[in-house]
Amino acid sequence: MSEKHSIVEIWVYLSGSPLFALFLTLAAYQVGLTIYKYAKQNPLANPVAIAIVLVACIIQFIEMPYSTYFEGAQFIHFLLGSATVSLAIPIYRGLASLKGRSIPLIVSLATGGLVSIASGVGIASLLGADSSITGAMYPKSVTAPIAMGIAERIGVSPTLTAIFAVSTGILGAILAPFVLNVLGMKAWWQRGFAIGIGAHGIGTSRAFSIHPEAGTYASLAMGMNGVISAVAIPVIYHLFNQ
Repeated sequence: MSEKHSIVEIWVYLSGSPLFALFLTLAAYQVGLTIYKYAKQNPLANPVAIAIVLVACIIQFIEMPYSTYFEGAQFIHFLLGSATVSLAIPIYRGLASLKGRSIPLIVSLATGGLVSIASGVGIASLLGADSSITGAMYPKSVTAPIAMGIAERIGVSPTLTAIFAVSTGILGAILAPFVLNVLGMKAWWQRGFAIGIGAHGIGTSRAFSIHPEAGTYASLAMGMNGVISAVAIPVIYHLFNQ
Protein backbone atom coordinates (compact mmCIF):
# COMPACT_ATOMS: atom_id res chain seq x y z
CA MET A 1 0.00 0.00 0.00
CA SER A 2 2.85 2.36 0.85
CA GLU A 3 4.58 1.51 -2.43
CA LYS A 4 1.43 2.43 -4.36
CA HIS A 5 1.20 5.66 -2.38
CA SER A 6 4.82 6.50 -3.28
CA ILE A 7 4.14 5.93 -6.98
CA VAL A 8 1.17 8.28 -6.82
CA GLU A 9 3.29 10.93 -5.11
CA ILE A 10 5.99 10.60 -7.76
CA TRP A 11 3.42 10.89 -10.53
CA VAL A 12 1.86 13.99 -8.96
CA TYR A 13 5.31 15.56 -8.72
CA LEU A 14 6.20 14.75 -12.33
CA SER A 15 2.87 15.91 -13.74
CA GLY A 16 3.41 19.32 -12.17
CA SER A 17 7.03 19.65 -13.27
CA PRO A 18 8.02 21.86 -16.22
CA LEU A 19 10.59 19.20 -17.18
CA PHE A 20 7.76 16.73 -17.66
CA ALA A 21 6.11 19.13 -20.12
CA LEU A 22 9.31 19.35 -22.17
CA PHE A 23 9.67 15.56 -22.19
CA LEU A 24 6.01 15.16 -23.12
CA THR A 25 6.34 17.53 -26.08
CA LEU A 26 9.44 15.82 -27.47
CA ALA A 27 8.03 12.34 -26.91
CA ALA A 28 4.72 13.22 -28.58
CA TYR A 29 6.50 14.57 -31.65
CA GLN A 30 8.70 11.48 -31.82
CA VAL A 31 5.58 9.31 -31.75
CA GLY A 32 4.08 11.43 -34.53
CA LEU A 33 7.27 11.21 -36.58
CA THR A 34 7.39 7.43 -36.17
CA ILE A 35 3.79 7.10 -37.33
CA TYR A 36 4.52 9.44 -40.25
CA LYS A 37 7.46 7.29 -41.38
CA TYR A 38 5.51 4.06 -40.85
CA ALA A 39 2.72 5.50 -43.03
CA LYS A 40 5.31 6.11 -45.78
CA GLN A 41 5.07 9.91 -45.38
CA ASN A 42 1.35 10.01 -46.02
CA PRO A 43 0.28 13.65 -45.61
CA LEU A 44 -2.69 12.58 -43.51
CA ALA A 45 -0.26 11.27 -40.87
CA ASN A 46 1.20 14.71 -40.20
CA PRO A 47 3.58 14.38 -37.20
CA VAL A 48 2.81 17.86 -35.84
CA ALA A 49 -0.95 17.21 -35.89
CA ILE A 50 -0.45 13.87 -34.15
CA ALA A 51 1.81 15.44 -31.51
CA ILE A 52 -0.69 18.24 -30.80
CA VAL A 53 -3.53 15.76 -30.31
CA LEU A 54 -1.40 13.59 -28.00
CA VAL A 55 -0.20 16.51 -25.88
CA ALA A 56 -3.68 18.02 -25.62
CA CYS A 57 -5.21 14.70 -24.55
CA ILE A 58 -2.51 13.97 -21.99
CA ILE A 59 -2.43 17.37 -20.28
CA GLN A 60 -6.23 17.30 -20.19
CA PHE A 61 -6.20 13.81 -18.66
CA ILE A 62 -3.67 14.67 -15.95
CA GLU A 63 -5.29 18.10 -15.41
CA MET A 64 -2.08 20.02 -15.98
CA PRO A 65 -2.71 23.78 -16.31
CA TYR A 66 -1.59 25.21 -19.64
CA SER A 67 0.62 27.73 -17.84
CA THR A 68 2.54 24.86 -16.21
CA TYR A 69 2.84 23.05 -19.52
CA PHE A 70 4.10 26.14 -21.34
CA GLU A 71 6.65 26.80 -18.60
CA GLY A 72 8.37 23.58 -19.61
CA ALA A 73 7.69 23.74 -23.35
CA GLN A 74 8.75 27.38 -23.78
CA PHE A 75 12.31 26.27 -24.59
CA ILE A 76 10.97 24.70 -27.79
CA HIS A 77 8.92 27.83 -28.40
CA PHE A 78 12.12 29.86 -28.09
CA LEU A 79 13.82 27.69 -30.73
CA LEU A 80 11.10 28.43 -33.31
CA GLY A 81 12.77 31.68 -34.25
CA SER A 82 16.18 30.06 -34.61
CA ALA A 83 14.74 27.23 -36.70
CA THR A 84 13.10 29.76 -39.02
CA VAL A 85 16.34 31.69 -39.49
CA SER A 86 18.27 28.47 -40.18
CA LEU A 87 16.20 27.96 -43.32
CA ALA A 88 18.44 30.61 -44.90
CA ILE A 89 21.00 27.84 -45.50
CA PRO A 90 18.98 25.87 -48.09
CA ILE A 91 17.87 29.16 -49.64
CA TYR A 92 21.50 30.16 -50.14
CA ARG A 93 22.35 26.79 -51.65
CA GLY A 94 19.47 27.04 -54.10
CA LEU A 95 20.06 30.63 -55.29
CA ALA A 96 21.60 29.42 -58.55
CA SER A 97 18.34 27.77 -59.57
CA LEU A 98 16.37 31.03 -59.27
CA LYS A 99 17.58 32.41 -62.60
CA GLY A 100 14.69 33.02 -64.97
CA ARG A 101 12.08 32.33 -62.29
CA SER A 102 12.07 35.63 -60.40
CA ILE A 103 8.98 37.16 -62.03
CA PRO A 104 6.64 34.14 -61.63
CA LEU A 105 7.84 33.69 -58.04
CA ILE A 106 7.21 37.33 -57.11
CA VAL A 107 3.76 37.28 -58.75
CA SER A 108 2.93 34.02 -56.96
CA LEU A 109 4.11 35.43 -53.64
CA ALA A 110 2.02 38.60 -53.95
CA THR A 111 -1.06 36.71 -55.14
CA GLY A 112 -0.76 33.98 -52.51
CA GLY A 113 -0.28 36.45 -49.68
CA LEU A 114 -3.26 38.59 -50.65
CA VAL A 115 -5.53 35.59 -51.25
CA SER A 116 -4.56 34.17 -47.86
CA ILE A 117 -5.55 37.38 -46.08
CA ALA A 118 -8.72 37.96 -48.12
CA SER A 119 -9.99 34.39 -47.79
CA GLY A 120 -9.31 34.10 -44.05
CA VAL A 121 -10.70 37.49 -43.08
CA GLY A 122 -13.57 37.25 -45.56
CA ILE A 123 -14.78 33.83 -44.41
CA ALA A 124 -14.46 34.78 -40.73
CA SER A 125 -16.46 37.98 -41.35
CA LEU A 126 -19.19 36.14 -43.28
CA LEU A 127 -19.55 33.70 -40.40
CA GLY A 128 -20.05 36.56 -37.97
CA ALA A 129 -16.71 36.37 -36.13
CA ASP A 130 -15.78 39.31 -33.93
CA SER A 131 -12.83 41.64 -34.49
CA SER A 132 -10.44 39.64 -32.29
CA ILE A 133 -10.79 36.61 -34.58
CA THR A 134 -10.85 38.45 -37.90
CA GLY A 135 -7.81 40.46 -36.80
CA ALA A 136 -5.87 37.29 -35.98
CA MET A 137 -6.66 36.01 -39.48
CA TYR A 138 -4.51 38.63 -41.18
CA PRO A 139 -1.11 37.06 -40.37
CA LYS A 140 -2.29 33.41 -40.20
CA SER A 141 -0.30 32.25 -43.25
CA VAL A 142 2.99 33.65 -41.96
CA THR A 143 5.28 31.38 -39.94
CA ALA A 144 4.28 31.48 -36.26
CA PRO A 145 7.18 33.50 -34.75
CA ILE A 146 6.73 36.28 -37.32
CA ALA A 147 2.93 36.05 -37.19
CA MET A 148 2.96 36.61 -33.42
CA GLY A 149 5.18 39.67 -33.85
CA ILE A 150 2.80 41.06 -36.49
CA ALA A 151 -0.15 40.39 -34.16
CA GLU A 152 1.47 42.47 -31.42
CA ARG A 153 2.07 45.33 -33.86
CA ILE A 154 -1.53 45.46 -35.05
CA GLY A 155 -2.98 44.98 -31.56
CA VAL A 156 -4.55 41.51 -31.82
CA SER A 157 -4.00 38.40 -29.74
CA PRO A 158 -0.60 36.74 -30.45
CA THR A 159 -1.88 33.52 -28.86
CA LEU A 160 -4.92 33.35 -31.11
CA THR A 161 -2.75 34.22 -34.10
CA ALA A 162 -0.35 31.40 -33.24
CA ILE A 163 -3.26 28.94 -33.07
CA PHE A 164 -4.49 29.99 -36.51
CA ALA A 165 -0.96 29.95 -37.94
CA VAL A 166 -0.22 26.43 -36.68
CA SER A 167 -3.64 25.19 -37.81
CA THR A 168 -3.05 26.70 -41.25
CA GLY A 169 0.34 25.02 -41.47
CA ILE A 170 -1.03 21.62 -40.49
CA LEU A 171 -3.98 21.79 -42.89
CA GLY A 172 -1.74 23.10 -45.66
CA ALA A 173 0.81 20.33 -45.18
CA ILE A 174 -1.96 17.71 -45.24
CA LEU A 175 -4.08 19.06 -48.10
CA ALA A 176 -1.49 20.72 -50.36
CA PRO A 177 -0.26 17.51 -52.08
CA PHE A 178 -3.82 16.55 -53.03
CA VAL A 179 -4.67 20.05 -54.28
CA LEU A 180 -1.45 20.36 -56.29
CA ASN A 181 -2.02 16.94 -57.84
CA VAL A 182 -5.53 17.95 -58.92
CA LEU A 183 -4.09 21.13 -60.47
CA GLY A 184 -1.52 19.04 -62.35
CA MET A 185 1.44 20.89 -60.81
CA LYS A 186 4.40 18.50 -61.07
CA ALA A 187 7.55 20.64 -60.97
CA TRP A 188 9.11 20.41 -57.50
CA TRP A 189 10.05 24.09 -57.37
CA GLN A 190 6.47 25.10 -58.14
CA ARG A 191 4.99 22.70 -55.59
CA GLY A 192 7.47 23.76 -52.93
CA PHE A 193 6.93 27.49 -53.44
CA ALA A 194 3.15 27.10 -53.26
CA ILE A 195 3.40 25.07 -50.05
CA GLY A 196 5.81 27.58 -48.50
CA ILE A 197 3.39 30.46 -49.07
CA GLY A 198 0.29 28.67 -47.86
CA ALA A 199 1.61 26.37 -45.14
CA HIS A 200 4.80 28.17 -43.95
CA GLY A 201 7.05 26.27 -41.48
CA ILE A 202 5.08 23.05 -41.11
CA GLY A 203 4.52 22.85 -44.86
CA THR A 204 8.21 23.56 -45.49
CA SER A 205 9.19 20.70 -43.21
CA ARG A 206 6.83 18.46 -45.17
CA ALA A 207 8.33 19.68 -48.48
CA PHE A 208 11.90 18.91 -47.34
CA SER A 209 10.86 15.39 -46.37
CA ILE A 210 9.65 14.75 -49.93
CA HIS A 211 12.20 16.45 -52.18
CA PRO A 212 15.17 18.82 -51.53
CA GLU A 213 14.20 21.22 -54.35
CA ALA A 214 10.65 21.47 -53.03
CA GLY A 215 12.02 22.17 -49.56
CA THR A 216 14.40 24.85 -50.83
CA TYR A 217 11.65 26.72 -52.64
CA ALA A 218 9.24 26.27 -49.75
CA SER A 219 11.74 27.83 -47.35
CA LEU A 220 12.37 30.63 -49.87
CA ALA A 221 8.63 31.33 -50.11
CA MET A 222 8.18 31.19 -46.35
CA GLY A 223 11.08 33.57 -45.73
CA MET A 224 10.05 36.08 -48.42
CA ASN A 225 6.43 35.93 -47.30
CA GLY A 226 7.47 36.55 -43.70
CA VAL A 227 9.62 39.58 -44.52
CA ILE A 228 7.09 41.19 -46.86
CA SER A 229 4.13 40.40 -44.59
CA ALA A 230 5.85 41.94 -41.57
CA VAL A 231 5.78 45.26 -43.45
CA ALA A 232 2.61 44.93 -45.51
CA ILE A 233 0.10 43.34 -43.12
CA PRO A 234 0.09 46.18 -40.53
CA VAL A 235 -0.54 48.64 -43.39
CA ILE A 236 -3.35 46.48 -44.84
CA TYR A 237 -4.87 45.91 -41.41
CA HIS A 238 -5.02 49.58 -40.48
CA LEU A 239 -6.28 50.44 -43.97
CA PHE A 240 -9.35 48.22 -43.53
CA ASN A 241 -9.82 48.78 -39.78
CA GLN A 242 -9.76 52.54 -39.40
